[in-house]
Amino acid sequence: MESIRAISEYLKQTPYEALAAAIASFEPDTRPGAVRVLDQYRKKLAAYRQELARLDRMMLYERKYADLGVICGIDEAGRGPLAGPVAAAAVILPKDHPILYVNDSKKLTPARREELYGVIMKEAVSVGVGIVSETVIDEINILQATYRAMAEAFSKLSPRPACTLNDAVTIPGIPVRQVPIVRGDAKSASIAAASVIAKVTRDRMMEEYDRLYPEYGFRENKGYGTAAHMDAIRAYGPCPIHRRTFIRSIIGDAHE
Repeated sequence: MESIRAISEYLKQTPYEALAAAIASFEPDTRPGAVRVLDQYRKKLAAYRQELARLDRMMLYERKYADLGVICGIDEAGRGPLAGPVAAAAVILPKDHPILYVNDSKKLTPARREELYGVIMKEAVSVGVGIVSETVIDEINILQATYRAMAEAFSKLSPRPACTLNDAVTIPGIPVRQVPIVRGDAKSASIAAASVIAKVTRDRMMEEYDRLYPEYGFRENKGYGTAAHMDAIRAYGPCPIHRRTFIRSIIGDAHE
């Protein structure tokens, strides 16, 4: 009879697809330790199946428009902050296997986002990223800057999609079928994947800016208007990456 540790290690190495059969093979073992291990892996298998069901629901739009050809999801990060660029991403997901735990980036922990970023970059068919600076945001406004970042991300994809699933917007200048989906990052796996790429890309940039301008706390606030961030703007004035059109009510004429 195998040791409890050996059973646990065997189940740990077993792919999810074969886990139910592996658990069943050990069920005659009634030792308390074996029973605990089997219960642990039954719960793990149930959670896996629940995640697959959730992802299946998030592929509704991808299936709906599959006949059009290649589909990508597009989303942005950084429309609201007082500082830094706006980032957008476009992602074509693989059809043959789901990427587990892909979700609206706002629902994920920073650690999970970082983990998923690596998985998406490795397993996606194609990923495109667009960045538009705070200077351009001030020149053309945040909505137009967001459109520009999204169009740039789309332009970097290969193969070229026949249809885009967008988080709530229709992007000017993209000459393919576009499907705007309100709260799309919570409804479409492709948009959710794009939201993760855009969020992590921008967060990493803001962490680099924190090294240049540590007094503003960019590592923590990512440029958003927290009370501490606004107090720092009042105390030190704006730094080069602040969006002047976003902070006029904070700085008044003092630092113009």
